[in-house]
Amino acid sequence: MNDDDPFLSEEEKALHARLKELRLEHSDLDASIEALLRLPQPDQLMVARLKRKKLTLRDEIVKIEAIVLPDIIA
Repeated sequence: MNDDDPFLSEEEKALHARLKELRLEHSDLDASIEALLRLPQPDQLMVARLKRKKLTLRDEIVKIEAIVLPDIIA
């Protein structure tokens, strides 16, 4: 769905913007985790923290998607 859709309320536009931010942050965390794991001796504590943060972001993304995206019953 396009963020510039004139039929979206201000709240829906804000949710779409937040969703875009969360997806970007999730992607950045994924890249950070991958980079850390490529090190000869990765900091496992940092990797675990980043993975927890990534899971938290994923949960928030799923919640917002449930609000923004309509259920499609086949």
